[in-house]
Amino acid sequence: MPEKLWDGRFSKATDQKVHAFNSSIAFDARLYRQDIRGSLAHAAMLADCGIISQEDEHAIREGLLDILGDLDAGRLDIDPEAEDIHMFIESELTKRIGEPGRRLHTGRSRNDQVALDLRLYLRETGAEIRSGFLRLYTTLLDLADEHLDTVMPGYTHLQRAQPITLAHHLMAYVEMIARDIGRLDDCLKRLNVMPLGSGALAGTTYPLKREKVAQALNFTAISQNSLDAVSDRDFVIELAACLAIFMMHVSRLSEEIILWASQEFAFIELDDAYSTGSSMMPQKKNPDVAELARGKTGRVYGSLMTLLTVMKGLPLAYNKDMQEDKEAIFDAVDTVQLCLPALTGMLRTMTVRRSNLARAAAGGFTNATDLADYLVGKGLSFRSAHEISGKLVSYCLERNKTLTDLELTEFKLFSPLIEQDIYDAISIANCVGRRKIPGAPAREAVCRAIEYARSRFPA
Repeated sequence: MPEKLWDGRFSKATDQKVHAFNSSIAFDARLYRQDIRGSLAHAAMLADCGIISQEDEHAIREGLLDILGDLDAGRLDIDPEAEDIHMFIESELTKRIGEPGRRLHTGRSRNDQVALDLRLYLRETGAEIRSGFLRLYTTLLDLADEHLDTVMPGYTHLQRAQPITLAHHLMAYVEMIARDIGRLDDCLKRLNVMPLGSGALAGTTYPLKREKVAQALNFTAISQNSLDAVSDRDFVIELAACLAIFMMHVSRLSEEIILWASQEFAFIELDDAYSTGSSMMPQKKNPDVAELARGKTGRVYGSLMTLLTVMKGLPLAYNKDMQEDKEAIFDAVDTVQLCLPALTGMLRTMTVRRSNLARAAAGGFTNATDLADYLVGKGLSFRSAHEISGKLVSYCLERNKTLTDLELTEFKLFSPLIEQDIYDAISIANCVGRRKIPGAPAREAVCRAIEYARSRFPA
C-alpha cells in the first residue's frame, strides 16, 4: 500500500478494507488535468508571495508538466492503490523532484484542493454540454424550417385537439432547450468561484494572493467564507438539477418519437442507423435510441437525488460523505454527453410522413373549435356556439362523417346562421393559417419564432 501523505499522526497502517472503502482514485482519476492545473497556479502564487523560492517553483512546474505529459501520453499509469488523484500526483511529483515537491501543499488542504478541481472540471464539462445543447437546439430549428407547412394534429390528453404544424410542435421543444441553455449558463456563472486559500476550513496564516490564483485559472470571483467554500456543493447539485430538467425534456420528446414511429401513428420513420432490430422477429424496427434516452432520464434523476440526500444533514464544514458527490455528478454528466449526439443524430436523419400527419389532422374533429369561432363571428355567444359545434360532432360520429363531409343543408339543421363560407372557416389549412398571433402556429408566426430563436444564442 502506498505511503499516506498524512500518516505522521498514526502508529498503525490503514487496514486494507478501510483503504479500499476510503479510496476515491477509481473515479476521481479523471480530475488529473484540473489537479495539475490548479497546482501550477498555486505554486506560482506561493513563489510570487515569497513563501517558496523561485527555484522550487520552477522545479515544481517542470515536474508537474512532465507528469501531465506522461499521463496524457499513457507513459504513466495512475496507481489504483493511491488514496486519491491529488495524493497520487503529489507523491509522484516528490519522487521526481524531491524536497521541492513536498512544499507544493503549503497553504492548502485537500478540502479546498478538491473543491477547486471539481469546479474546474465541471466548468469545462459544462461548456461541452452547452455545445451539445446548442447542436440539439439548432437541429430542432432546422427541422422546424423544413416543416413550416406540414400540418399535424395538436393534442391534449393524447387526444386530437386542434390542427397545428410540425414546425410549431418542434418549436415547443426549442423553447424547452432554450431554457435549459439559460439555466446552464446561470449555473456556470455561480460555479465560477475560486475556493483555493480556504484551507481545511479556516483559511491559512500564509499571506496568499488568492486573486492571483483566481485570475490565472479564469475564475470571476473568490469565495468569501472558508467554511462555505470547502463544504459547498450547491454548484454540483445545481448542475445535476439542470441536467435532470434537460433529460425530462429529452424524455418527453423521446416518448413522442416512440409513439410517432409506431405503426399506429406512422408519423415518422427512423433511419436504419438510429434503430435496432429483434433477434426473433425479423420485421421489427425498434426506436432504441429514444427508449434509452427516456430510460436514462431516471438515471440522471437518481444522481440529483443522491447529491441532495448526501448533503441534507451535513454539519459544517467538510465531511467525508461529500466524497460521494463525484460518482453521482460524473455519471449524470457522462449520461447526458452520451445521449446528446445519439438523440441529435436520430432527429436529423428521421423521415417525416407528411401525408399521414395531414390525414390525422383532418380526422378527430380538430376544426370543431373553428366551427364554434365561426358561429361567434355570426353573432352567437361562445357558449351557444360551443354547444352547436358539439352537437354537430355527435351528428358526424353517428354517421361516420367529418365536419367537412357535411352538406350545407345538414349544417343548417343545427343553425340557420351557417352559410357556404363555413367550408373556408373549417378548412384545416385555414384553421392553422388564421392563428397568426405571436406564439401561434400560422406560418408567419412560426417563421418569426424561428428567426428569434436563431438570434437567441449567437455563436
